[in-house]
Amino acid sequence: MGTTSTPDAEGAVETRGIEPVPDGERHGHVRELFPTWAAVNISALLLTMGAALVVTNGLNFWQVLLVAVIAATVAFGMVGVLSVSGKWGGAPGAMLSRAAFGVRGNYFPGAILWVARFGWETINAVTGAYAVLTVLRLLFDVRANNLLVVITLLAFVACTYLVSGMGRKALNLCNRYSTYLFGLFTVMVLVYLIATMDWQAIFAKKAGTTAMVIAGIGTIAAGGISWVPTGPDFARYLPHSASGRRIVGATVSGAALVLVPMVLMGGVMAVSNPKLAGQNTDPMSFLGTILPAWLAVPYLITALVGMVLINSLSMYSAGFTAQTMGVKLPRALAVSINAVISLVGGLFMMLAAKDFIGQFITFLTLLAVSFSAWIGVYAVDMARRRSLAVRYDADSLLTIGRTSRYWYRGGFCWQAMIAWAAALATGLCFTNVQWFTGPLATTWIGRNGLGWAATILIAAVLFAVLPRPKENVPATDEPVAEGRTPLKTG
Repeated sequence: MGTTSTPDAEGAVETRGIEPVPDGERHGHVRELFPTWAAVNISALLLTMGAALVVTNGLNFWQVLLVAVIAATVAFGMVGVLSVSGKWGGAPGAMLSRAAFGVRGNYFPGAILWVARFGWETINAVTGAYAVLTVLRLLFDVRANNLLVVITLLAFVACTYLVSGMGRKALNLCNRYSTYLFGLFTVMVLVYLIATMDWQAIFAKKAGTTAMVIAGIGTIAAGGISWVPTGPDFARYLPHSASGRRIVGATVSGAALVLVPMVLMGGVMAVSNPKLAGQNTDPMSFLGTILPAWLAVPYLITALVGMVLINSLSMYSAGFTAQTMGVKLPRALAVSINAVISLVGGLFMMLAAKDFIGQFITFLTLLAVSFSAWIGVYAVDMARRRSLAVRYDADSLLTIGRTSRYWYRGGFCWQAMIAWAAALATGLCFTNVQWFTGPLATTWIGRNGLGWAATILIAAVLFAVLPRPKENVPATDEPVAEGRTPLKTG
């Protein structure tokens, strides 16, 4: 199967799906990644999470700052490093994953990643709807009711679907200007907090325990970890000559620019109003009490735009995952599946669920573990490909039959599957959430919320020590069979 049948995707609406991007269409720039990863962190939920570090974890100002910096560096450092594979192969992460797990084996981790995306998009949709409801209350004193909840949630999901359906070019444009606008209002909020907060009380707060610092890092990092498998999706239009170090640098700096001050502001706000961390049903309403309306309303509106972009980026990648899973639809239509599910799930959370924040933390914890098993295997596979002449074979990525280089045995790379399954099961054993407590949750790793780190390590070590899998076609400098399109790096 060739890889040049799809037209260049540089128009207003992207038409390219999961097929690798040919070299002639690699017109992207590394600098585009900076606003992309800044935009995925424009969520007022980070304020609530920062407040929880103070109220629940008992951390002081400097510890909250430390947690935010380490979490951003660790989580989005992984995003940046694995994004380099997108430059190598020119394909989405869910597609490149076939090279690691096999064309059939990839269905198993792919299914978990796809389901996890449903939950992430539902959380974002609910948060966005609550932001709209808060703006309506502050501006017009309109109180929420079931009908208004349905309308606001439907409007948010519809906007998300429209933006995500347009593809890479539209998302890059929106990301750039929303980052500028949100940055402006964030500076205004920072100035207001500096002028009004009781800084003597803030700096007088006693430090929390090291265990709570470690647990806080895991909680904040979990959101970033969920973006690791989608990192290659936004680097696939980069030319082979793009610097890997610059990719990592743009990813980490873009994310940290928003994540660190948001988490820190949440922690500062919590000192003056500890109830901030206890808004279990509506995580946005606190802004109307902490900030004056003239600042809270525009800040919420810009955050709302950011949340639309977060969900759009998630749905954009989810469309690729759906296609990789065999959904026979163009990417824009595949996105509609996620839109419908996030709408239904959002209605349940807003109309029936009573503890939004508790369920959100539970979801983040499970999300981090489920994605970490994939990360460990994929990272080792990627490291091995650095020395190969043919890092990813475009035709083999698209071929799901025996002729694929990534057929391995019966379509499965058993070494990768064993490492992934064992790591996922062990990571869940370390997990302690609302729904269940794993048998290893009381160990040091479990108590400190490091199940995700253990999962990555176990998956990587197991895959590294198991016999190295052999592809159907040796990855050497020998000529590739006629009709094949090897993808190499410069």
